[in-house]
Amino acid sequence: MQILVTGGAGFIGSHVCKALAKAGHVPVVFDNLSRGHAHAVRWGVLEQGDLQDQNRLVEVMQTHKIEAVIHLAALAYVGESVTQPDLYYQNNVLGTYALLQAMRRCKVMRLVFSSSCATYGLPQKQPIDTDCPQSPINPYGRTKLICEQMIEDFVQSFEMGSVILRYFNAAGADPEGEIGENHEPETHLLPIALQVAAGLRTHLDVYGADYPTADGTCVRDYIHVSDLAAGHVLAIDRCQINKVLKCNLGLGRGYSVNEVLDCAQRITGRTIARNYVSRRAGDPPILVCDPRSSRQLLDWQPQYKELAVMVEHAWRWLTKTN
Repeated sequence: MQILVTGGAGFIGSHVCKALAKAGHVPVVFDNLSRGHAHAVRWGVLEQGDLQDQNRLVEVMQTHKIEAVIHLAALAYVGESVTQPDLYYQNNVLGTYALLQAMRRCKVMRLVFSSSCATYGLPQKQPIDTDCPQSPINPYGRTKLICEQMIEDFVQSFEMGSVILRYFNAAGADPEGEIGENHEPETHLLPIALQVAAGLRTHLDVYGADYPTADGTCVRDYIHVSDLAAGHVLAIDRCQINKVLKCNLGLGRGYSVNEVLDCAQRITGRTIARNYVSRRAGDPPILVCDPRSSRQLLDWQPQYKELAVMVEHAWRWLTKTN
């Protein structure tokens, strides 16, 4: 299939494109490169454009005879969404609306949507399954939930079909070392920790050490980015008209910030200096996935289940590129 991948020049998007190509599909990347990188587009062509430019989206879909869309293009920093919510509603919500309208115009009726566990807010139970009430506590999560609801309405009214994938924390790098995580600015825990280990930073700030967790730091469920990418390929195959499937993508095990840093120190053999500061607005204490939905609906079977493997792959890529 010819598949449009919005945000395909980013960390997750580039891994999705590699997985699609390996499965025999032809990815076409649509990205404005504001937070992605042209050098990460190694599988398929790059078409530059803004997500809110509906006519440009239509042009690209028609040129490449697109048959389905994987929509990853979004602003995704919780902290930034709290201080600049206008950017998030403009890019994430209005951009998704433009994409859905372009799909209708081109009769491209299947969509895999990159959503987030941030839509659950402060979950009423752990681990989190797809039936858990969605009540986001930051603008990023709210924009993702609005997009989910918009997609459901379009599917109901316009003969479309969608698979909604609620990510937990993507980590690691391509096991073959071809691509990895390279955000600017970088806000994610593991790459910052490894940059400290590599001498590229002096220390890492830990936002909050007084959460109701075993060691006081936030707990998150980490998923290898290549396993996350594999879930998108499976989702394309199972996307059906007039249906919306909702899946959580995570491993079902949580690690605290301190546990991640301790693991990174063991893998790198370096000390990772940490500075404990006040909590960051919009951060829930614990987010751990119940992955049964993705295993039942997608037959998704992750390959890289150990945090140490994710750290090792990310460290190998960082040391190779710096």
